Amino acid sequence: MSLATQVTNLATRISTEFRAFRTFITGTSTGAFSGLTTTAQNIKDAINELKSDVDAAASSGGASINDTTTSTSSVWSSSKTNTEIGSQVTAAVNGVVDGAPGAIDTLNELAAAIGDDANFAGTVTTALANRLRFDAAQTLTAPQQLQGCNNLGVGDPTTDFVTAFETALAA
Repeated sequence: MSLATQVTNLATRISTEFRAFRTFITGTSTGAFSGLTTTAQNIKDAINELKSDVDAAASSGGASINDTTTSTSSVWSSSKTNTEIGSQVTAAVNGVVDGAPGAIDTLNELAAAIGDDANFAGTVTTALANRLRFDAAQTLTAPQQLQGCNNLGVGDPTTDFVTAFETALAA
């Protein structure tokens, strides 16, 4: 195919595509703007008419800025929004921290304070159960009794004190 034929085919293709595009935009192949929701018959007037419609819609139906109160038809300005959100976030953080000392006012510091123990409540409950009680009776194994007596400095719990006392009196 010669260069002249290729150029002619290209020009024909461009013309065909341009007509299809114009039909898509305008709704007709003649260039009228019947496909648009405007009464204008040229692009400049159509754009101005559409801009006018947008401006009218914004001024009549859009939300207004009102920093003093909230309603369904008004919004806060960006500076008021930042201030309000900032104060609400600060209040929420203060509510969570609730005056905790600086050394334990983050989750990481709290985790470190409890030894990074994911089962801290269970660990504490077990530790408390292993304490020698003085306010109620306890059932202890023989090794637990021996350790408790040694910790209190009263000797061996298996010693029969009555027999030991009688032996001491007899001597």
